[in-house]
Amino acid sequence: MRKYLFSGAVLGAIFSGIGVIKSTASGPRDWRLVLMWISWAASLAVAIGTVAEDARDGEIGE
Repeated sequence: MRKYLFSGAVLGAIFSGIGVIKSTASGPRDWRLVLMWISWAASLAVAIGTVAEDARDGEIGE
């Protein structure tokens, strides 16, 4: 769990999620908001997948 929380990619995705939440609270509700949420979810998924793949590659190499 620690490898996910301290990963730069995951931290960046989480902090960008804060911006999406603020935009949701204060901005207009239109198609761009949906695209922001989809892009945030995709970037979070890629970040988590990258950390998982790096961890798996590290286990295989040892």
